[in-house]
Amino acid sequence: ESVTPEGGESYPFLKNRVLAARDELLEMTDCGKASAIVSHLQVTRSMLSDAMGIPTGEMSLLKVATASVTCIDYDATTGTQTVHYQSFKPDAGLEISKDGAN
Repeated sequence: ESVTPEGGESYPFLKNRVLAARDELLEMTDCGKASAIVSHLQVTRSMLSDAMGIPTGEMSLLKVATASVTCIDYDATTGTQTVHYQSFKPDAGLEISKDGAN
């Protein structure tokens, strides 16, 4: 069951909005070229869960580190999504976050 705060956005609504925006970006991106999306946690989880076939209700279980990088390739011909890395945290001298997310 989904519990959405008043004025908030449910996970299903969020995921549909994120995937629609992603698809718009992919339409603008030439084959063989790359685009980058800088986002917050739930956007990354939305795209990762779609690429990995994880149901929306379970996407909150995906671990995504603060200030990390996730790489997903999209094949325009087959529709295949390949996750090359998830929540990669380059050693950039960042301290561990107070919430322990990294």
